Amino acid sequence: MTDRIILASGSETRQELLRNAGVEFEVSVARIDEDAIRQSLEADSASPRDIADALAEFKAQKIALKQPDAFVIGCDQTLDLNGQVLSKPSSMEEAQTQLQALRGKQHTLYSAAVIYENAKPVWRHVGKTQLEMHDFSNAYLESYVTRNWHSIRHSVGAYKLEEEGSRLFSRISGDYFVVLGLPLLEMLTYLSKRGILDL
Repeated sequence: MTDRIILASGSETRQELLRNAGVEFEVSVARIDEDAIRQSLEADSASPRDIADALAEFKAQKIALKQPDAFVIGCDQTLDLNGQVLSKPSSMEEAQTQLQALRGKQHTLYSAAVIYENAKPVWRHVGKTQLEMHDFSNAYLESYVTRNWHSIRHSVGAYKLEEEGSRLFSRISGDYFVVLGLPLLEMLTYLSKRGILDL
């Protein structure tokens, strides 16, 4: 058995979460066509939860087939607004459109993680958090996107709760780590039970 851990994600936030938890890991970004996979899953009426789970598995599998001797962690996050899945915004205009759609409403974030060992899935978890946004003004929306575009362009829904995005919300129900893109506590518990992490 190996204690080598590979994170199949280029997300700085996920990497920081693992580092802060004292986990030693490598990074190997899985190159998959997320848009094509997501569109295919949506065409098959897959739920936002299942889309997050499937994309996390695709990423873990891609790296695990090349690195079968490691524990490979694949992750993905989807935003569910009344059944509609929102992706990372491709422009400032799209970020504003997404936030206008979310304004004054409740939405759900799903953060999935799948772990592969010996090139096979051995653990998975999908965390769920519900969030409700303020009915903020158009002026604040525009200034928020302009100030934060460099950061929020990497986030579904065009916000980061750990940054100024916290001002957008009136209520959050669920796990903060799920909002950041990783069901961290459940994953650390599994790795501890397996003896990969000391506890």
